[in-house]
Amino acid sequence: QVADLGCADCTLLWMLKFCSCIEVLAGLDICASVMKENMHRLSPLPGDYLQPAERSLTVTLHHGSVAHKDPCMLGFDLVTCIELIEHLEESELDKFPEVVFGFMAPSIVVISTPNSEFNTLLPGVTLFRHPDHKFEWNQAQFQSWALEAARHYDYSVEFTGVGHPPTGMENVGFCTQIGVFARNYLQTTESAQSEKPTEAVYKTVFKAVYPSLKDEKYLQNAVVSEVIFTAQIIKQSLLDCLMSEHEYNGDPTERKSKFQPSMKRFSEDLGNVIVEKSMEPFVNENVVYIPLTTIFSFSKVNRLCGTFEKLCKFIAGKVTLNSDGSAVVLNTEHKNE
Repeated sequence: QVADLGCADCTLLWMLKFCSCIEVLAGLDICASVMKENMHRLSPLPGDYLQPAERSLTVTLHHGSVAHKDPCMLGFDLVTCIELIEHLEESELDKFPEVVFGFMAPSIVVISTPNSEFNTLLPGVTLFRHPDHKFEWNQAQFQSWALEAARHYDYSVEFTGVGHPPTGMENVGFCTQIGVFARNYLQTTESAQSEKPTEAVYKTVFKAVYPSLKDEKYLQNAVVSEVIFTAQIIKQSLLDCLMSEHEYNGDPTERKSKFQPSMKRFSEDLGNVIVEKSMEPFVNENVVYIPLTTIFSFSKVNRLCGTFEKLCKFIAGKVTLNSDGSAVVLNTEHKNE
C-alpha cells in the first residue's frame, strides 16, 4: 500500500500502478483541479478488463492538506513526498512530521526536496527553482531537519539524491536531495489504531477499482476464455495430426479407430502433456470431444482454477459439453465456435 503526498499531476501514481506488488494506491494534494485534470490516467483501460491481473488494485485521490490528519491515510507501507515540503508554509511544515511520522507511521517514508547548493549550476535560477517554493534547503539544513524528525519518531534515515554535479564540484551534492526513512519499531494493528481520530477531513475526488482475478466474476471469464482457447488448440492439433498421418476414405469409424497412434505425438506437440488413455480427445463424425481432465492438465487452466471441481463450476452453462459433462464438444466444420 503506497500513498503519494502532493501527488499533483499523478505521474508517480501512474508509474506505480504498473508495479505488480502494489494493491492500494492513494494520492493527496491541496489542488483538486490539477488532480481532476490528470486523474483519467489512473482509470482502468480496456485491456485491464480483457486480461485482468491476478492482484487487486484500488486507486484513490483525496483533496486535502498534509497538515491535517485523516484516517483514510492509515495503514500504508510506503509514503512518498516528492518535491512537496518546499511548498509548505511554516505552520504546515511544523505539523508535517507529526502527520506523516507520528499519525500515518508507515514503514518507509521517502522525501525529496531541491538542494539549494546546486542552484548556482542551473541557468536562470536566481533565488528558488519555482515561484511557489517557500524555501529551499542546503544539504546541512535538510539533513538536520530529517535527523531530528527521525529521532523524535523513532525512524532511521539515509540520504541520497538524483542529479550528480559536474566533476570537481562533488561538494555541491545532488541536484535533488532525498531522505529515505525506515521505521525502527514494529507496529501492531492495535497500536496503529489507538488514539487515532476517526473524523474524515479529506474529500475523495477519484476512486478506481481495477478488475482482478480475485473477483470471481473476472476469474470465471478468464477460465472460460482459457478453456475455449485451449480446446481450440487441441482440436486443431488433433485434426492436423489426423490429416498428416493417415490416409483415410472419409469413413468416421476408420477415422476414430486410426486416431490412437497419433495421440502420443499430439501430446508431445502440446508441451509434453502426459495423459491417460481415458483423457485422450477423439473425433466422432463431425464432433471433437476433449475431456475436461485433458484441459485441466494444462498449466494455465490448472493455475486459474486450482481444483477440477472449480473448473467444472466456472464453465457450467458457458461452454458446450457432452451429455455427462465430462468433455468439451467442438464441431469440426467450424474454425471458431
